[in-house]
Amino acid sequence: MSASELYIGLMSGTSLDGIDGVLANFSGPRMVVTRHASAAFAPELRAELLALNTSGNDELHRAALAGNALSRAYAEVVHALLAQSGLPASAIRAIGTHGQTVRHRPQEFDGTGYTLQLGNPALLAERTGITVVADFRSRDVAAGGQGAPLVPAFHQGVFGRPGESVLVLNIGGISNLSVLGGDGRVLGFDCGPGNALMDHWCQQHTGQPFDAGGNWAASGKVLPELLASLLDEPFLQKPPPKSTGRDLFNPPWLAHHLQPFKTAEPADVQATLTEFTASACSISANSYKNNSKIMAVCGGGALNTHLMARLQAACPRLQVTATDALGLPALQVEAAAFAWLARQALHGLPGNLASVTGAAGARVLGAIYPS
Repeated sequence: MSASELYIGLMSGTSLDGIDGVLANFSGPRMVVTRHASAAFAPELRAELLALNTSGNDELHRAALAGNALSRAYAEVVHALLAQSGLPASAIRAIGTHGQTVRHRPQEFDGTGYTLQLGNPALLAERTGITVVADFRSRDVAAGGQGAPLVPAFHQGVFGRPGESVLVLNIGGISNLSVLGGDGRVLGFDCGPGNALMDHWCQQHTGQPFDAGGNWAASGKVLPELLASLLDEPFLQKPPPKSTGRDLFNPPWLAHHLQPFKTAEPADVQATLTEFTASACSISANSYKNNSKIMAVCGGGALNTHLMARLQAACPRLQVTATDALGLPALQVEAAAFAWLARQALHGLPGNLASVTGAAGARVLGAIYPS
């Protein structure tokens, strides 16, 4: 088997729930994921990555050290994938790594703006002996784009069906929707919050990093006035191309909306935050579904049974299901996308879609760190 056929993709999203890694084989007509490994963040690293989403003392120094720690954790996932497969590092053409987004402000401030993902790709290359491709978003931003989402082109290749429109909804910390047209046209954009606000509230009030299965939310009742306040956020009505992150949907933003509801039961707030995520996603899906009959959900949100039920209720004309039903497990999709993006870069092929990000045109994405 040629080394050029095998790539590793790594993903740690804005939900900060840990690292997912896949080993992907591109030798056939369609990509096949042959191995999957995951690792939770050490509590101190998770706390530091979360803190670095906002300005703080000595943050350049702290960000550099967090990037080193993150790359060491990435390397452990790579070694786990190699051990599972019995392959040497030399069999892998490259690793595609997203890094950890801590700021995302495209087109702001000076007209270009920036997007910042922590990590040390050079250290990852040293720790693994494998070529690393990283920093995928910056070139799209430099070309006038949002730098996000980057996965719709990959979604089209994996989930697209000729003659049939399909929706793919990724629910990580932030949610994004890919609209895969049966005619090959693709649209994609960020919908708004995914798990970020729900996870924050759950951690604050239960000590748990997330609401397993949405059971806590299901025990509460939706607060209509609070939901209306949350849904009044202008980003939700903004037409695509658009992208967002913790720069907008963060604890201070939530605290502002919660001021009139200080006596609310925490479970009711959790129920409302879950409904908010479902509503933000369904507004996008119902507006852009074309003739789609299915919405396949990936990311950690696909494991939230209550959230999935609320999505189905809000999108009655769509079959809402996890991407597992289309052949790729929900927790492998984004990592596989970055394996694909690494392959695109090494083959000199575009990784973005200007129709999605608003960039001036197709661009080869990523910086390459040879083994």
